Amino acid sequence: MQNKINILFIINPISGGKQKKRVPAIIDRYLDRNKFNPNFSFSEHVGHAKEIAEEAVHKNFDIIVAAGGDGTINEVATIVLKHKKVLGILPLGSGNGLARFLKIPKNIKEAIFILNNLKTDHIDTATFNGTCFFNLAGMGFDAHLSALFSGHKKRGLSGYVKLGFREIVNYKVQQYKIVIDGIEYKREAFAISIANSSQYGNDVYISPTASVKDGLLDVCIIKPFSLLKLPILTYVMIRSKAETSAMIEIIKGSNIKIYREKEAPVHVDGEPINMGAEIEIAVKPLSLEVIVP
Repeated sequence: MQNKINILFIINPISGGKQKKRVPAIIDRYLDRNKFNPNFSFSEHVGHAKEIAEEAVHKNFDIIVAAGGDGTINEVATIVLKHKKVLGILPLGSGNGLARFLKIPKNIKEAIFILNNLKTDHIDTATFNGTCFFNLAGMGFDAHLSALFSGHKKRGLSGYVKLGFREIVNYKVQQYKIVIDGIEYKREAFAISIANSSQYGNDVYISPTASVKDGLLDVCIIKPFSLLKLPILTYVMIRSKAETSAMIEIIKGSNIKIYREKEAPVHVDGEPINMGAEIEIAVKPLSLEVIVP
């Protein structure tokens, strides 16, 4: 009889604003117990999923599953990448940008069946001043919003949208110098997103042609706009038309430097971090092994 694979599920109890107490029981019910020896751990604060994953790699867990949103995936995948283990994803967040790109269903039972099949693929990863990201990172308005939202008790999409409407009225656009593969661009921008995959989450697409397998990152510059045009910008992203819109400029590249006016928040996979005025961004092609459909 072959040895079972040790698999750890790291569950973020607050991602997506829903209770997760029943998640281990659902996993137990549908996971192939002939293949896997499952363990479960709940993260308790920002950074805790990373600590749990680091412990797990030293306890002989071959597969570590992030059960949460893009922020949880970021913490777990950072450690999985470092130790060359295998990442699994149960998309239990509110946006689930990377999981949607990889076609991992939000239905937990269907997502577990994908884990059972054990089909893996390698995807690109990237760094923002050395900090890993896997889906999207950025600066400008969405980073400003992430920093404010992280202080809110109430998670979920509706709270985020309400806060966004309140903040957008007074937000001042910034000046940036962007160097992409040696070519310099000077731009005024409402926000700059660096896309490894195509969407923020919730099927809101910032770069419809982005791919986690092309060795490139998409620098998506949202130009300054009047508030009257906000519905148009929203429509463009929901309809996956960003690359044809005059409101968004997309430039692909692999070595990127961004110089901005001052230190300010950035976000990596939706989680805010303060960074300096200079940001260096690099892609690591096909560096992470993930279980996929």
